[in-house]
Amino acid sequence: MAKKVGLFTGLIIFILGIGFAGAFNVGLSKTNEMDFCTSCHSMKINLEEYKETVHYKSTSGVRATCSDCHVPQPFVHKMVAKVVAAKDVYHEIMGTIDTPEKYEAYRWQMATAVWQKLKASDSRECRTCHDYDQMLLDEQDRMARKKHSAAVDKGQTCIDCHKGIAHEEPDEPDDWDEENAPVHWTVKITNWFAHIDN
Repeated sequence: MAKKVGLFTGLIIFILGIGFAGAFNVGLSKTNEMDFCTSCHSMKINLEEYKETVHYKSTSGVRATCSDCHVPQPFVHKMVAKVVAAKDVYHEIMGTIDTPEKYEAYRWQMATAVWQKLKASDSRECRTCHDYDQMLLDEQDRMARKKHSAAVDKGQTCIDCHKGIAHEEPDEPDDWDEENAPVHWTVKITNWFAHIDN
């Protein structure tokens, strides 16, 4: 009798585990969709800017969505990004950037946090689609070829030159000192997990 109860309990736990794993994966997938990302009122500004970029519409028909640029592919980094993103829900509820004026007041802070994360990860999300090693430099126009070659030689990463590629680039404050800029707390968390490759 006890053996049957143990077997039944194990079967229930197994079925619940499969159900949890399935729900977890569906949740991850849904929260990576552009409709989810732009469902908050405050993200409508981002959406309109993004629609004017090559990442939204291009001659090749390839589209990079919100998650392609803002959510890492490696599992651990993805989970960290999802947990850290909970702050966005808090700020949406609190109305931190619920008007165009408030949004503009925080634009520099939001942009630098994203730029710092991209810089810290060597533009990992950009490199999902763009890779120096795969570029046909000889087929690029003269200026692009020159800049990409110099970037490789200097050890630069995508975000060093391509800020504002998908959203309007904010004006740099007069008192901004990039060398001594405070590191955004989300970058500190991201950097803590940087040694994990998968």
